[in-house]
Amino acid sequence: MTEQIQSATPGGPSNLPKPRRRWFLLTAGALAAALTGAIATTALSEGGPPWVRGGMMGGPFHMGGPLSPAAAEDRADRMVRHLAIEIDATPEQQDKLRSIAKATVRDLLPLRDKAQSARERARGLLTQSTVDRAAIEAFRRDQMALADEASRRIANALTDAAEVLTPEQRRKIDEQVQWRRDRWRSWHRG
Repeated sequence: MTEQIQSATPGGPSNLPKPRRRWFLLTAGALAAALTGAIATTALSEGGPPWVRGGMMGGPFHMGGPLSPAAAEDRADRMVRHLAIEIDATPEQQDKLRSIAKATVRDLLPLRDKAQSARERARGLLTQSTVDRAAIEAFRRDQMALADEASRRIANALTDAAEVLTPEQRRKIDEQVQWRRDRWRSWHRG
């Protein structure tokens, strides 16, 4: 019976000859790494995709190009001040949260530059005349290390911020996130 199922699904990756299957998996992996780098670069450099920033042309406040380190820190500071009002944070909590946010931004900005250069590197690897498997594998390892470094730094920042807040304030943040998520979903349902 399993032979019938396998023969009924021709063209799937598992039915390809071994060299073609490896090429398919390698190409898919390299493409996924390149797209991940592109998404991370967009998120850190321009504040998100065009539909989040305020339109395809960037909206009235978007001047183009990546945020400078000072502008990124300022944006993080404004976000924390807004959040602090929503959760009734004390001035001491606000100061701690603002310093956590600014330090996190300073630590993540160099990763943005690495992600931008990785995009060019991926393009070069995928468009050269011969396939360099070792270089593509090294690229993949580098991208995984970059993603791990960024996620580790973000997790540390979230932990530091959670320690500053009371359980009630963390509950208010959860309610805010859930409210926004529900609103986003209802708007996209049509």
